[in-house]
Amino acid sequence: MQEQFALVGEWLTRWPELINSLLLWIGLPVSGNRAIWTVVQIALVLLALLVAVLVARFTTPILEARIRRAELRPGVLRLAAIILRRQRGIYFTILLWFSVLAMRAATWSSRSYFLTLVASLLTAWIVISISSRTIRNRSLARVVEFGGWVLVTLSLLGILPEAMALLDSLAIEFNEFRLSLLTLVQGAVVLSALIWGAIVISTLVDRQLHKLEDFTPTMRVLIGKVARFGLIVIAFMIGLHAVGIDFTALTLISGAVGVGLGFGLQKVVSNLVSGIILLLDKSIKPGDVITVGETFGWITALNARYVSVSMRDGREILIPNEDLITQQVQNWSFDDPYVRMEINFGTSYENDPHQVRELAKAAVSNLPRVISKEKDFQVACHIVGFGESSVDYVLRFFIGDPTNGITNVRGDAFLALWDTFKEHDISIPYPHREVLLHHADPKGK
Repeated sequence: MQEQFALVGEWLTRWPELINSLLLWIGLPVSGNRAIWTVVQIALVLLALLVAVLVARFTTPILEARIRRAELRPGVLRLAAIILRRQRGIYFTILLWFSVLAMRAATWSSRSYFLTLVASLLTAWIVISISSRTIRNRSLARVVEFGGWVLVTLSLLGILPEAMALLDSLAIEFNEFRLSLLTLVQGAVVLSALIWGAIVISTLVDRQLHKLEDFTPTMRVLIGKVARFGLIVIAFMIGLHAVGIDFTALTLISGAVGVGLGFGLQKVVSNLVSGIILLLDKSIKPGDVITVGETFGWITALNARYVSVSMRDGREILIPNEDLITQQVQNWSFDDPYVRMEINFGTSYENDPHQVRELAKAAVSNLPRVISKEKDFQVACHIVGFGESSVDYVLRFFIGDPTNGITNVRGDAFLALWDTFKEHDISIPYPHREVLLHHADPKGK
């Protein structure tokens, strides 16, 4: 397989030599007619297209097999699939640029204008197509694609400097502060690229932090959030400096933004500060099982504004960080994942309470989720009172996986008690009612 790729590479490196030999075989003079050279360029475009189709048909199965065998990450696999779908265009572009080099080496550069134009357009199409497809946000991808084609079109038409001058003339001036449409466009492009790079770097940092077992989960989340915030701020400052905006000119704007934050975004700032406090005091962490009001589930993510809690029915509940600070929160796995369960039941006075206790403990000890073999988590059953018609008991046991549910293990425990009591003739009393019907005397006597 490597020999086949080497053969293709060697053939591509000989493409300029083949073009020169073709021109010599045709016998075109250096001072020939312009129309003849146009026909030659069109012929070279068609020839390059034919060769690109043949090469792509040969290499596509090989590359697909290699990609399937390789264990790639989802992002890398997506990029490989995007490039694989555009093999034909990539080969076509490479061959055209080799043709341009060969034409410029054999004759005047003006006689390869059409080839250069087609190769430039194909190069722009490949770059814009791959860049826009890698962006998951469709709206942003369309903006990148539209902006790229506008830039390429203006550049190929030779009017890019005039268009930039026109955008620069549309400006707002305030004392020494000048803001033009060109500055806004440049700032948007530069800031978008820098912030995107900051987000990518912060994502890589998060992945590396999750591999460090020496840090607690809350510390990993806190370092990741601080790193992302710091990188975005640095990217924003660098982007403003790159487009030539003076920071002192933003004093008035920053003051207005501060007032807006104080009045209109109080909840957002409160949730942000509450999120930092939750990460610092380590009261909750990813994986903890919590109860907030009527919400019971385990924490899947700690975000800047909210905490994502996954429930047993598949729903994701987003709880604002402020609620976790101001409300009572039950953390079922704060220090350890072990949770004690209690079940209350009663039996008849005719049954031996010693036997009932032993049977109840043996019944739940056989359940797969109940911890019964460790010394500190033994199953216990106690008498808690003598009721009107029953002896009341409380059965206590521990589980180590509250994320798998609480209600289901209670139900299993009740079923185990029911089966055990039925097997040993242990009766569970229930109230009886007698209804007496009195018939009234029709004569009123």
